[in-house]
Amino acid sequence: MQINGANVLVTGANRGLGRQFARSLAERGAAKVYATARRPELIDVPGVIPVRLDITDGDSVAAAAAAAPDVDILINNAGISTGANLITGDLAAIRSEMDTHFYGTLGVIRAFAPQLAGGAILNVLSAISWLAVDGAGAYHAAKAAEWALTNSARLELAAQGTLVTGLHLGAADTDMMAWYDGDKTAPEVIVAAALDGVEASRTEVLADAWSAQVKAWLSQDPAVVYREAAAALSVLAA
Repeated sequence: MQINGANVLVTGANRGLGRQFARSLAERGAAKVYATARRPELIDVPGVIPVRLDITDGDSVAAAAAAAPDVDILINNAGISTGANLITGDLAAIRSEMDTHFYGTLGVIRAFAPQLAGGAILNVLSAISWLAVDGAGAYHAAKAAEWALTNSARLELAAQGTLVTGLHLGAADTDMMAWYDGDKTAPEVIVAAALDGVEASRTEVLADAWSAQVKAWLSQDPAVVYREAAAALSVLAA
């Protein structure tokens, strides 16, 4: 799957990783970059095609699919982080995370799947897909669900030749992580790894050392994992 000459749609392209995806895609020679956001007037990347899209609204998703009928690559980047835990957190916030990361992403994939035969889907996931963190219970659950969605969509779309890639990352230097004082990876580094992965037809991209470490912990006993993770996070945040 080549970026050069492809038509690509990016969700949540008004800031952070989404904005960087739009910029990097244009630099790599994408023929069209559909940059979507709830407020497309906030998109400031030169040369892209702004499209209004709220991934939690079915009518909005259908309208975006109609406005971009020639997409070769779909990048599901739109997301939120409410900071809600599952036991004590606000249920509306928890549902909002699931509606965005799972149902919203699923709705976009379902709408665009017919035009992605021979194309690709990139879902922006997280190391938190695999590791619970206090203060991010809703985000963890929603990203874990989105990871499962990614794997199932890959199987279901294999017959039409659609590549489905999951991108995992730790902390990125974006607005969403502005509160975090630990090490953060530059958005252009993460996006470069993601797009290289798509061009190499990889099903999974671990964009940084932290996501690789968390993936390696999956085979270990949770008691060991969370003890090691707590120690590692204290060092990263120091």
